[in-house]
Amino acid sequence: MKILVLHRVPYFKIEYHRGMSHDRHEVTYFGTDRALATLPPDLRCERVSRPGTRPAFDEALDWLAQQPRHFDRVISVSEYELLDAARLRKHLGVAGAPVDQVALARDKVLMKQAVQDAGLRVPRFLPLPRFLAQGGQVPWHGPTVLKPHRGASSEDVLVFGTPQQAAAALTTRRTGVAGLDAGRGLDDFEAEEFVSGPIRHYDGLVQRGEVLLLSASEYVGTCLQYAQGSPMGSFQIALDDRTRAWVSRALAAVRIEDGSFHLEAIVHEGELVFLEVGNRVGGADVVATVELATGVHLPSYELRILLGEPVAGTLPAPPADRRRYGWFVHPGHHLAGQEFQALEGAAAFRAGPRVVTWNELPPGAPLPDHITYQAGETVLAGIVACDTPEDTRDWITGLFGSLSVRTRPAASISPSPEQVSA
Repeated sequence: MKILVLHRVPYFKIEYHRGMSHDRHEVTYFGTDRALATLPPDLRCERVSRPGTRPAFDEALDWLAQQPRHFDRVISVSEYELLDAARLRKHLGVAGAPVDQVALARDKVLMKQAVQDAGLRVPRFLPLPRFLAQGGQVPWHGPTVLKPHRGASSEDVLVFGTPQQAAAALTTRRTGVAGLDAGRGLDDFEAEEFVSGPIRHYDGLVQRGEVLLLSASEYVGTCLQYAQGSPMGSFQIALDDRTRAWVSRALAAVRIEDGSFHLEAIVHEGELVFLEVGNRVGGADVVATVELATGVHLPSYELRILLGEPVAGTLPAPPADRRRYGWFVHPGHHLAGQEFQALEGAAAFRAGPRVVTWNELPPGAPLPDHITYQAGETVLAGIVACDTPEDTRDWITGLFGSLSVRTRPAASISPSPEQVSA
């Protein structure tokens, strides 16, 4: 089989070789030089570099115009390039999820409308142009969220005290989001009712509409708080049949029929409220914690599903050790321009018996200038294992309550005498 991979996610996050044979298949990775540099040097494949200045679909068309070829599958596991892969499949006549189906699981307005139409509760919402046309007069009161339709990592997400405050910030162009304040991109945003309660994420596999694996976790902190500079994590919790049925209904509503999924919901007054879903694996250490708990490496089985291989009945049995795992991550992007020096308050946790992984930046490392959950980029990322969900939660909250980050300004490079004289 000839397989084209739109390659964006670092290779070690997916480990493609675990899900598809590079000896049996002809695999081509299409990505920027930076992305291609993450491929193992001895991996049997073709590497095709793209500039990365335009969408992957557009740059793939340019490449294929110069070097026409046929593919049996076009795959992307990056949330940012799922639509590019769908458009390329349509252009090449390749099997796989069509553009309208993929868009349903990428656009937060479309997905919430579909889930609501299926009879499940969602936050009340409006596309931003309609919200503005109504002057903030909407069917809800209190905190109001502005967010991009297709955003991730809570970038450019804003919360206002009331709908009217949100509308006023928009009309006076004082939101703090450069595009909105310049009068651009209104069609790319929505306004949404803020629903309070614990936020949970559900991760698993689906093939031909049947959920084959499902894991449930609850966040400590939120993605928005993380974007603002606070640590976050999650801990695994138990599942019941009612929740399994709810997840299946939500996935069916947004037509996620094959591959991995990462679904988020809010528990409000005992009821699950749909927040959003992606047809891809979760970020941070979701993949690792799911594998530790279930024995299933989500990306590997997603690749098998996308290649048309039957997966039902092939999943490994869960490990005998049934501990509850959690992941944790401390941001550094809010301290961009600084060098990491030390993580105060970590000593009692770092070498503890419950720690599975602990990835801390070395002293002197520059802090990232973008939101990232990636070990080796952010201040701290790791995994913990405890006997109960409550123990895992308490360990993570205890860690977060103890940590503080010590930094110093990043060292500037002094120009050489030659540079000065020039």
